[in-house]
Amino acid sequence: MKPKLYCFGESGNAYKVALTLQLSEVDWDPVFVDFFHGESRSDAFRQLNPMGEIPVYVVGDKVLTQSGVILRHIARETGKFGGTNHDEDEEILRWILFDNHKLSGVAGTHRFNRNFLPKSRKNKDVNSFLSMRLNSALKQLERHLEQNDWIALGRPTIADFSCCGYLFYPEPFDFDCKALPNIDRWLTRIEALPHWKHPYDLMPGNPSDRSPGGQND
Repeated sequence: MKPKLYCFGESGNAYKVALTLQLSEVDWDPVFVDFFHGESRSDAFRQLNPMGEIPVYVVGDKVLTQSGVILRHIARETGKFGGTNHDEDEEILRWILFDNHKLSGVAGTHRFNRNFLPKSRKNKDVNSFLSMRLNSALKQLERHLEQNDWIALGRPTIADFSCCGYLFYPEPFDFDCKALPNIDRWLTRIEALPHWKHPYDLMPGNPSDRSPGGQND
């Protein structure tokens, strides 16, 4: 039975998992979740994931949530893009936690607020704060990549796929890869990996499905 990933194209957290599956050459099926019409908050979906969040990864009777947990599961099951010992696993986990707390955790919220939240609910002060936090995290990553081609182990790992989760999206959210040359080169290296795909080519769902401009303004 093929694994299923409950996802939608705009979700950077789901993209982390979809990209890892794609690069690991796992045969999987995407299951579209209509997030923008409230499906992830429905009673039916909460039976699958009581947290009401995307992504959800289902393999047989196993149901996994939280992108970092799913990434580590895929790496262990496939033997690809993970660590080969305890110390390497810890270094990968260190960067996944950095991403969840400081990078994707801020980038995802900022991108949503800037592009998908109705104008009546947008708050410039909130977005200014998120922009400051995001730029701080990006500067840390930029400095790290000055001396490293890959984030954790000198080779591509799930730490890279976690940290890049929101950085391939075209919507504006105060991220300009051209102003961050080390990050730009790192993203180019990821794009060059066999089987890489853009999030909107890898998962169902696209801003253009909802409005001509791709935004809910």
